[in-house]
Amino acid sequence: MVGAGTGHGAKLRRVNGYGAQGTNRIRPMGYLFLILAIIGEVIATTFLKLTSGEKPVIWAYPIVVIGYIFAFVMLSQTLSKGVPLGIAYAIWAGVGVVLVAVISWVVFHEALTWQQLVGMGLVVGGVVLLELGGKH
Repeated sequence: MVGAGTGHGAKLRRVNGYGAQGTNRIRPMGYLFLILAIIGEVIATTFLKLTSGEKPVIWAYPIVVIGYIFAFVMLSQTLSKGVPLGIAYAIWAGVGVVLVAVISWVVFHEALTWQQLVGMGLVVGGVVLLELGGKH
């Protein structure tokens, strides 16, 4: 193990805001960046629907690309503010999946069955349990 305050590993721990045990408190800015990452991903994924099919909408491509780049930059910022990767990714993916399913149902009139609703509930429950079980 790297000695206290020396070597590459110690530098990474300081940059990410974690001590040796990862016990430092998570700052709210991390979750703000996570919300922005989710918004960017949901917008990009929603517009991705417009780029497919018989008549793809050309102007939607830049929105998709910019949305995904924005989402990953914000996700990176989330991690730099101390939100653990497993928690950040679970929230990002889980909330994104649920929001895209609901948007697809409302905007594109795609089917949303009771099984899918139960699945979305399980995803949300899983994300909540991951967050509650995380050591902050």
